[in-house]
Amino acid sequence: MSHPRSASMGRLLVLLGVLLCGGAAAQTVTLSGSMGDKALLVIDGTPRMVAVGATLHGVKVVSVNGNDAVVELAGKRVPLQLGGAPVNLGGGVSDGTGSQIVLTAGPGGHFITGGSINGKPVQFVVDTGATMVALSQADADRIGLNYRNGARGMASTANGNVPVHRTSLNVVRIGDVQVFNVEAMVVPMQMETILLGNSFLTRFQMKRENDRLTLDRPRARRGRGGHVCGIIGSAACHGRDRARKHDRAKTPAWKSRRRPVGAGAERWT
Repeated sequence: MSHPRSASMGRLLVLLGVLLCGGAAAQTVTLSGSMGDKALLVIDGTPRMVAVGATLHGVKVVSVNGNDAVVELAGKRVPLQLGGAPVNLGGGVSDGTGSQIVLTAGPGGHFITGGSINGKPVQFVVDTGATMVALSQADADRIGLNYRNGARGMASTANGNVPVHRTSLNVVRIGDVQVFNVEAMVVPMQMETILLGNSFLTRFQMKRENDRLTLDRPRARRGRGGHVCGIIGSAACHGRDRARKHDRAKTPAWKSRRRPVGAGAERWT
């Protein structure tokens, strides 16, 4: 006859073995891309390719359809959108304090992802040749961007010189990562997607491996008085950044040291 304590200990060991085999349950999940019937999920910050019907770290992929997927977390089905905010086990949205973005190349080798500007959903395409984030007036109007009072200038593009407005985006978010005070320009031409230029990309360390692009946010630096300055910096850091922008705005003309969209340089007044 077995001792009750021994039997209970045995059941506990069996349960522990099942949990260890299944792996730890995921806390946050993001859809970063898809390939056929497989979804590229970022589970707790780590990219994983998971096929429909398979389960990894408690996340089961139910369906994959282009830029959308449905996963099952703790028995609850949750829709995911490409580049959207991560969800946790309770189906809630994360707070945007992540540090890594993982993208997969689409048709033509372009890195396209969903995201948001000032909380409004948009579609981005990575463009390392763009000086800053660039969007059309139609997109700017759609998301309620107040750009018409910004600095006006000319930009040389593949379609020739065009008049543009310079503005600042309060927050740009992709997945679990958000970046504040991102410089942008608004162009009058129609654009299928918003160009994710260097005003956003240079906030990260970029690494490409085959068809995968990883953006890692460096550690925050410390400013005066010990304030932490980074993507989510203190008010003191943001105030210093605003002062720098004010000093730069006092010059009659500003020329970018980087190449903008297409050939040539921008001129601002």
